[in-house]
Amino acid sequence: MYTSREDIGYDFGDSSKGGSKTTQPNPNIDGGWAWMIVLSSFLVHILIMGSQMALGVLNIEWLEEFNQSRGLTAWVSSLSMGITLIVGPFIGLFISMCGCRKTAIIGGILNALGWILSAYASNVHYLFITFGVTAGVGSGMVYLPAVVMVGQYFQKRRALAQGLSTTGTGFGAFLMTALLKYLCVEFGWRNAMFIQGAIALNLCVCGALMRPLSSKEAVNEKCIMTNNSEVNHAKALSHSTDTVKSNGVLNGEQEKKEEATNEEVLDHVQHIESGGESRSGKHMYGLCILKRVSQLTVTVRKGFGIWYSSYFGAASLFTNRVFVAFIIWALFAYSSFVIPFIHLPEIVKQYNLSRQNNIFPLTSIIAIVHILGKVILGIISDLLCISTWNVFLMANFTLVACILILPLMQTYIGLAVICALIGFSSGYFSLMPVVTEDLVGTKHLANAYGIIICANGISALLGPPFAGWIYDITQKYDFSFYICGLLYMVGIIFLFLQPCIQKKQAREKSTEEAQV
Repeated sequence: MYTSREDIGYDFGDSSKGGSKTTQPNPNIDGGWAWMIVLSSFLVHILIMGSQMALGVLNIEWLEEFNQSRGLTAWVSSLSMGITLIVGPFIGLFISMCGCRKTAIIGGILNALGWILSAYASNVHYLFITFGVTAGVGSGMVYLPAVVMVGQYFQKRRALAQGLSTTGTGFGAFLMTALLKYLCVEFGWRNAMFIQGAIALNLCVCGALMRPLSSKEAVNEKCIMTNNSEVNHAKALSHSTDTVKSNGVLNGEQEKKEEATNEEVLDHVQHIESGGESRSGKHMYGLCILKRVSQLTVTVRKGFGIWYSSYFGAASLFTNRVFVAFIIWALFAYSSFVIPFIHLPEIVKQYNLSRQNNIFPLTSIIAIVHILGKVILGIISDLLCISTWNVFLMANFTLVACILILPLMQTYIGLAVICALIGFSSGYFSLMPVVTEDLVGTKHLANAYGIIICANGISALLGPPFAGWIYDITQKYDFSFYICGLLYMVGIIFLFLQPCIQKKQAREKSTEEAQV
């Protein structure tokens, strides 16, 4: 197991230089405006993830309005939730070009537009486009920047900050469910969606709060990260370290060439602009447009270059084997968390536990303890003596054990205990951005986390239908939990073993070099 970014071996820097410099810590790192970023991310989780958790209210209204099958109607909410996560890699491109703030503001407008247009839906297929795709893409454009910005502003308290911000999902599930129920009863579902679209415009405000770190703050942050890594000072894994160090040189040369070319273009435009002061205002207006277009072209080229190199270039994230194992884990993880929400009501009915469940629903137990789990696991992970990676793995092993045990419980008390453990251990979702940043560094966080949530989106989109298909074949809910739990276990074991194998290979290589 590894405990620092050097153990994982993807981030890089000249530690010899970094150690000789003493930089004054910036007040906005782990404090100051950083807590406004947490507030912004918290509100984003309420408005995006909370709203999606409350779509069951609208699903009932759509069934009554359009008289379509449950399976077809359910695809509306599934598309919205799945696309929010699946578009992650492409949102990384927007962040590379425009930054988190502009991406989030555009996403807030798009999400609100999706809600408002859905109020005029004439059939379910119309909702596929307006709500599933339009609102889903808008949600993804806000969600990823909200996570990335917290990672940029926090170093010592990253896990706690991510835990606090992601608790908005749980609070949003309660608030948005109550709000949508009230709006549907008082105004009808169409007006409710229109009002919700107006509320979603607050996402633009959340995006405006995502103030980017200045160049000075970014330098201080990098120095802080270097000093923190020197405390652990573990030996880097050979494959990842060699790859990234070489990539760092290539990226630096490429950026210098691009900056030189960009400066030549802008200088040329400015020269034409200054030489044409005596020309007419119409020509000056044209030169201003040309300058803006040139600046936009430079920004797009630079952003696309960073995005492309992260996925397909020499500095591809896929050269990091641990990160690839993390992606494989993500393909199985999310469905194992969603499936209990889908099948628990039927299991309760099968065991004649409806009376107890109506008093205190098992799904509510999961949701409430899930909020506590995110905060507590975040606090534990930020302790100096505890590795975030180890906490992440232990929570995963606990969750998969609960998934496999749940079908064996036939009493309400037994199910309630297992559901509480599921809720608490699934709090590791708040650690996912932290682990991702440890794997690839802050610079690659947007693109890397985009891939991870894309894998989660695929899992969320295909997991429930797969579980339903298993039930249709076996006529038992037990096998849905067992098969999904075993697939989840394979992903965890693969993720657990990969760093150990790489560290062993690194030791063998260093031994061979020492003998030579």
